[in-house]
Amino acid sequence: PMKIVGITTLDVVRANKFVGELTGKNPNFINVPVVGGHAGTTILPLFSQEKAAKGIEDDKIPDLDKKVQNAGTEVVDAKAGKGSATLSMAYAGARLGKAVLAGLSGRKRVECAYCKSDITDLPYFAQKVVFGEGGITKVLPIGALNEYETKR
Repeated sequence: PMKIVGITTLDVVRANKFVGELTGKNPNFINVPVVGGHAGTTILPLFSQEKAAKGIEDDKIPDLDKKVQNAGTEVVDAKAGKGSATLSMAYAGARLGKAVLAGLSGRKRVECAYCKSDITDLPYFAQKVVFGEGGITKVLPIGALNEYETKR
């Protein structure tokens, strides 16, 4: 199993929250996979893979995509450069930590994480993984992408 892992859960949490706001659904029951990286345009939320996001009109997806990409900057700007998204980072860290600990105890969990990957020519890439005993036991395929996600 792989043991080097980076956290990109904050992007997932943000995407879930924004989908919940648009759909009126509870973000605790939304799970938008976010692949790529953790900076600007490298962040790619896969809204097409989350059932709750299916009702969002196609013309709203590009703005929603940008909102996820720029959420961290918005928080820093709102705090006039005197802070960042501390509570949401803590929540995201706790969520990933809980998945890792569950996996280590034999209860497999799927989360998006930044890890060694051969899906692109980049050595590391954020995508869905399975946490199990010993660390990441499986890197999952990205899955089907819609036209917008493919072109992005």
